[in-house]
Amino acid sequence: MVWKLTKNEVDNHNLLLDESILSLGNGYLGVRGNFEEGYPETFSSIRGTYINAFHDETEITYGEKLYGYPVMQQKILNVIDSQGIEIYFDDEKFSVFEGELFHFERNLHMDQGFAERIVHWKSPKGREAKLHFKRIVSFITRELFAQEVTIEAIQGIQEVKIVSSLEGEVTNFVDLNDPRVASGHAKRLDVIEVRSEDAYNLIKDLTYVTELEVACISSSHIEAVDPHYSKTVGKSRIEEVYVCASSGEPIRFTKYNIYTDSLRHGDELVEVALPLHEKVKLQAFDDLVAEQGMYMARFWKNSDVVIEGDEKLQEGIRFNLYQLLQSVGKDPYSNIAAKGLSGEGYEGHYFWDTEIFMFPVFLMTNPEIAKNLLLHRYSILDSARARAKVMGHEKGALFPWRTINGPESSAFFPAGTAQYHISADIAYSYIQYYLVTKDEEFLQDYMAEMLFETARLWVDTGHFHNNQFKIDSVTGPDEYTCVVNNNYYTNKMAQHNLLWAEKVYRLLEEKAPSRLEEVAEKLELTEEEAEKWKEAGGKMYLPYHEELKIHAQDDSFLQKSRWDLEKTPADKFPLLLHYHPLTLYRYQVCKQADTVLAHFLLEDDVDEETLKNSYDYYEEITTHDSSLSYSVFSIMASKLGYQKRAYDYFRETARLDLDNTHGNTKDGLHMANMGGTWLAIVYGFAGLRVKETGLYLNPMLPEQWQSFHFHFQYLGRLINIHIEKDAVSYELLEGDELTIWHRGEAVALKQNRRLQVR
Repeated sequence: MVWKLTKNEVDNHNLLLDESILSLGNGYLGVRGNFEEGYPETFSSIRGTYINAFHDETEITYGEKLYGYPVMQQKILNVIDSQGIEIYFDDEKFSVFEGELFHFERNLHMDQGFAERIVHWKSPKGREAKLHFKRIVSFITRELFAQEVTIEAIQGIQEVKIVSSLEGEVTNFVDLNDPRVASGHAKRLDVIEVRSEDAYNLIKDLTYVTELEVACISSSHIEAVDPHYSKTVGKSRIEEVYVCASSGEPIRFTKYNIYTDSLRHGDELVEVALPLHEKVKLQAFDDLVAEQGMYMARFWKNSDVVIEGDEKLQEGIRFNLYQLLQSVGKDPYSNIAAKGLSGEGYEGHYFWDTEIFMFPVFLMTNPEIAKNLLLHRYSILDSARARAKVMGHEKGALFPWRTINGPESSAFFPAGTAQYHISADIAYSYIQYYLVTKDEEFLQDYMAEMLFETARLWVDTGHFHNNQFKIDSVTGPDEYTCVVNNNYYTNKMAQHNLLWAEKVYRLLEEKAPSRLEEVAEKLELTEEEAEKWKEAGGKMYLPYHEELKIHAQDDSFLQKSRWDLEKTPADKFPLLLHYHPLTLYRYQVCKQADTVLAHFLLEDDVDEETLKNSYDYYEEITTHDSSLSYSVFSIMASKLGYQKRAYDYFRETARLDLDNTHGNTKDGLHMANMGGTWLAIVYGFAGLRVKETGLYLNPMLPEQWQSFHFHFQYLGRLINIHIEKDAVSYELLEGDELTIWHRGEAVALKQNRRLQVR
């Protein structure tokens, strides 16, 4: 039932898209869906292999540089290319772009975790063959990328030659005309070692500035009759050549590639890689696939969303969840980049997208992965403290808008550094994790310090005026409105941050006074500061327009003229690529949900009338130029009973990359939108909310569906919810009895007892 994604395109435009869509990864290593043999020179390709957080730095050049501007920019690097497998039938090189194709298909097996390409081909000279390529990036051995090709000579072939390569001279993709893609610094790696032993080949590269090392150990195995073998070792490239007589039996060629890097593996990259390589090369490719399938079965058990009534959307949600799993970092060194490990868009940077759009998926399905994302943010807390000081704050932590290992990498401060809300977003995710897990040890060891330091930032950033706490000169999520006073989203999230910081302070004071003493001593924290957090949070100014009965996006937003979206030509979207930022800043026009997003995340103290009025108002002036926007509008439409709008916005999220609706999937997948798809189902259609008082659900079934169901985790329990036209069923699959709230009524769940309610 929609577990296999199939692509049949061989034209240049779609091949670039499919490189992203058919990419493979495991959170550590990612490989784009390139053809092993490459494309003709006239075709475009972004051939890429990436390691999460493996990066270099380049100096940022300013025409006019002022104090506090970031000096260096980080970028994920395309690393050693081990994909290369060229095949020759006698004197003709195999290429799907020449000759005749009887059959061509590419499949991404989302239930088993591997990709394949199946080709039946006749060469220009009439030689006929069938080829079956398979590849896997292992979730079991994270360093492993393995390939297999089975070749069947059909007619007119005397000899088959296989040329397998390992290439250390690689570059990054650049695009001078798109700010979402790097515009320079394509080459950032030097080849420092090329070595060939009997059992393996090795290439090691070194970054220019960060001095990080990456190594790839590769070996191959062939099943054929009496193959002739040779090897060529160059300055940056190793080629292995197998020549086999066509015997009528299939030829099977397998390649094992192990990647290590100095971030995780220290100085002994080769010494770590060799035992891993020796272990995996003893496994048949089918055994690797079987092992991967068991991992995927465990993942889907907790994470699958089943939709009855729309196969296209079913395909979309499964694809999105699968790619999120492939891209999310699973060690303390990494997070989840805006494009995951599927491409180079946004240069591999981590944004606030993680906390608001992707973290909840893992929080409710795989809490350990969610916890790792929080630990990664904790690991860069010192950088956030340092950034706060650069920005003129005596205390507190200011997290970067875009980064890999801590420093701010955005050169455009109005839409970058000015997005102070990121510190509150991170605090919000810590609070959500605690509410879902009640992990007291985590609260004491990490959460308290994170909340205290982010709360300090707000006290130092804001000020009291007319007995209200106000925050000036910041940018909210909407990047078409920058550097404003009292952005509603920022103020609301800061309020939540402040009040929870004081709450955690009192909780430690009561339950773990010795731990509070340790943290207070480390941070030089006083009780007076905690009181200040409570006061600032309690008196937070939240802009409100009395006549319109909406929350104003900021102090000046509603004073501006509206942008005429209806008269704006379609080819002028996204606006950021066609209008100067200052032009955009002078109008009421939103790139994405801002106030509406705050209403989703923190809805409890906003009345229904204000929620509805605000939604209606901001919907009319939002372009959704950001892929982050659709899911939020879908969720809030569900809450407000706008069923058609909820469904229409959801459809925009579910297949955004599969249908390339934003036109830039070639640069990598939109990971936050993928998280947003899940949010639109679980927080939207199912109406799930996590609150201090418990777990709340308010389900509704889109009229286009027959039913939908999914699993989620809460307080150590695994729960299934099944939503049909006339009934909702809950089943506690694992864990002790639990009371949750269904449409405002308390219901008790008992293990292995299905509860059906209206």
